Parts: sequence; C-alpha cells; structure tokens
Amino acid sequence: MADTKKIAVLPGDGIGPEVVAEALKVLKKTEELFGYRFETETGLFGGIAIDETGTPLPQDTLDKCKRADAVLLGAVGGPKWDNNPKELRPETGLLGIRKALGLFSNIRPAVIFDCLKEASTLKPEVLEGTDLIVVRELTGGIYFGEKFRRDTDNGQEAVDTCVYNVKEVERIVHQAFQIARTRRKKLCSVDKANVLETSRLWRETVNKIAPDYPDVELEHVLVDNCAMQLLRRPSSFDVIVTENMFGDILSDEAAMLTGSIGMLSSASLGEGSFGLYEPVHGSAPDIAGQGIANPIATILSVALMLKLSFGYHEAGDVIERAVKSVLDAGHRTGDIAVDKSKAIGTTAMGDLIVAAMSK
Repeated sequence: MADTKKIAVLPGDGIGPEVVAEALKVLKKTEELFGYRFETETGLFGGIAIDETGTPLPQDTLDKCKRADAVLLGAVGGPKWDNNPKELRPETGLLGIRKALGLFSNIRPAVIFDCLKEASTLKPEVLEGTDLIVVRELTGGIYFGEKFRRDTDNGQEAVDTCVYNVKEVERIVHQAFQIARTRRKKLCSVDKANVLETSRLWRETVNKIAPDYPDVELEHVLVDNCAMQLLRRPSSFDVIVTENMFGDILSDEAAMLTGSIGMLSSASLGEGSFGLYEPVHGSAPDIAGQGIANPIATILSVALMLKLSFGYHEAGDVIERAVKSVLDAGHRTGDIAVDKSKAIGTTAMGDLIVAAMSK
C-alpha cells in the first residue's frame, strides 16, 4: 500500500471550483488504478477568502498548505475585488503563498496537440514540433520589490523597484539547466541586458553557471525578440528561463500557441519535492457557474503533481494519454471547438478523461 499523500485543495474563485472538481475526479481514478492514497484538505484562498475572512490568504489555509505534500489551486480573482486596496486583492494572496511556501520556480509546459492545431491562430506549419517549457523565477523581481508613490511638481509619481541577487538567479538557472538536460538540451535565457542592470546581472550569472552544463546549448535572447520568435519559430525553443515579469508575459504568449490558455498546466516548486499546481488560466468570471470551462489545464496540472512531487510518473503518463485520446476523438470544450455548437461542458470533459484512463 502506497503512503498517503496529503494535498491542500484551494478551489479559489470563478471557474476555479468547477475545474478543480474535475481534477479531483481524475485523482480519485488514479487511486483506483494504482492503489495510491490521497488525503485532501480544502482551504479558502483568493477573493472568496477576502469575503469570508477579510484576507486573501488566511493563516488556516497557509497552515493546511504547510501540512500538505502538494497544493492544488483552481484560480483566483475577478472584477468584484479589482478596486480593493493592495492587501485585499486576490493576487496579493498569490504572491504571499509563493513567498511563504518558498516556491521560487514556476514551470509552464506548452505542447501542441496535433488535433488542436486548427484552434491556434498560427499556421500549422509554424506550430509543427512545438514542445517547450517556460521556467519563470517566481519570488523576486519587480513584483516583490519596493513600491511607493510620491508627490512631484508633475503630480503623483509611482515607483516599482526590480531587484535580483546572484543567489536568486543561480537557483532558478541551475533548475532550468537540469530540466534542459532531460529534454533536447537547449536552454534559452531571456533578459533585457541592453537596458536593465538586473538583466545584466542575470546574464553574467547565467554565463558563470553555463560551464557546469557543457552538454546543454545556451542561447541569450532579449525579451522583445523572444516574444517575436515565439510566434515566428516556436519549435526552435526547448527550455526558456527568465525573470518574474518577463516569464509571466512570455508564458501566457506561449499558452496561446496551443490554441487556448485553458490547455496549459503549471507547477510552482521550491527546493524539495513540494509544489503548488494550478492551471495557467485565470478565474474567468464571465463564464463561472455555466459549466462550460475547460478543465484540461487543471487535470494536466494533477499529472504534473503526480510526476514532480510524488514521483508517480506512470500515473501522470496515463492522465496525459487519456487527455490526448479524448481530444483525438474530437471532443472539445467551447474554447477549443471550431464548431461551437458541438462543444461539451466541463463535467462531460472530465468524465470522458476519467473513462479514457481505464483504456
């Protein structure tokens, strides 16, 4: 009998609870097929936590996460909280949980399913062979630097400070090199070294580390050029490593190569096996409660959890193959359907994937 793995489940806001429900069905099926044991504990997080407790990250929720072996997160945010002060915004909870749990690395795969090429806005021949991972530094940079406003003769002035130190760069770059070693052995480091001092430190640090990985081909690309090349030659990228804000933007761009942001999973990792797993997409409040959200990104995030945090690689592969088989059979949620009239709902997609896991 396998050890019981504890998972903190944070459904969050908008479509979060809907897609998490389907991911938990897949997790339950994994227990049946492989004899694994999972113990889940649900916590309030994001906007709903603000409404019910007055803070986006209640201490009770953080305690549940710290007791767990991994965290499954749905999505947070929505227009209801957009005008709140910073400390009462759902996104502040995201920054806080990453910092509190030591999650310095965000891994976002972008893989093209052949049967979904028509869902992308790019030509099929441009997409051919695209299979990349964005490794984003998660706890440094401009999102965590000092922020303030001050009065000037020209009105209020706002300041956001971008700060990185060598250790922060080293740990994320080592991880990216190690990931590249398991793939096609190509690493693209993205910065803005022609303008930013933090980027110059980033590039210098990457170059010092590179000799430790002589088997990995290193390429430096400026962030604006990388944004262009992702659309021009996406298949040439293998692993992309970059700082927090650039990674936030580029990973969303990479997501659209797949046809829908609803297809992309992600993992936020620290030093050990603990990780937080979530879909790349947001809470999509405009479709919340309608049962039409795409649960695939959250389901694939569970596959990542099984592999990266628990070492259950076979189970993760089964989930990924089930997703592929359902898509190959022509089943689509509305975001990836060419013919919207034939789109299926959230629950139906989850049920089909669970059924395909037994085949």
